Amino acid sequence: MDVLLVMRQIVVIVFLPMAAGFLTQQILVKRYGMADFQQRMAPRFPALSTVGVVGIVFIAIALKAKGIAASPQQLGYILLPLTAIYGFNFLLSTLVGRFLLPRDDAIALVYGSVMRNLSIALAIAINAFGPQGSSAALVVAIAYIVQVQSAAWYVRLTDRLFGPAEAAPPPAEDCRPPAHAAQRPR
Repeated sequence: MDVLLVMRQIVVIVFLPMAAGFLTQQILVKRYGMADFQQRMAPRFPALSTVGVVGIVFIAIALKAKGIAASPQQLGYILLPLTAIYGFNFLLSTLVGRFLLPRDDAIALVYGSVMRNLSIALAIAINAFGPQGSSAALVVAIAYIVQVQSAAWYVRLTDRLFGPAEAAPPPAEDCRPPAHAAQRPR
């Protein structure tokens, strides 16, 4: 495996889109202002990102569609180790977080460690496996599906695993008189 080629793929797959996103953000903030960017534009980016990832998953599965149709058990061969890896990652990060960190940091640890590195894995897999890289891309695509679903299930367990979130302090009372009280008719 050529290390420089892998590094180049990581730059192209991970860092180039990240730099393009940062540049896009800077241009939009400069043109429309931070408030307008945060209120109107920023909420749309996660949906666009999700569409992009789902597109990659679709393409990876489509490239292997004939092979999957001919041998559907290969999905099981992929799902079993992925499920074991994600299960181990969730278990380890949950235990470390629960016993060593405050609740919010523990939750961040779980999601930060379990929900990372698929794009880097894709870049390495495509390079490391050459023509068989589409098979590796299929593994990464299925890993994305497992990752998203397991994260959704984990959210439901969060309060049981780490305890309920502390209640937010009540909002401070507004001691000013209502606006209409300041203007009394004479």
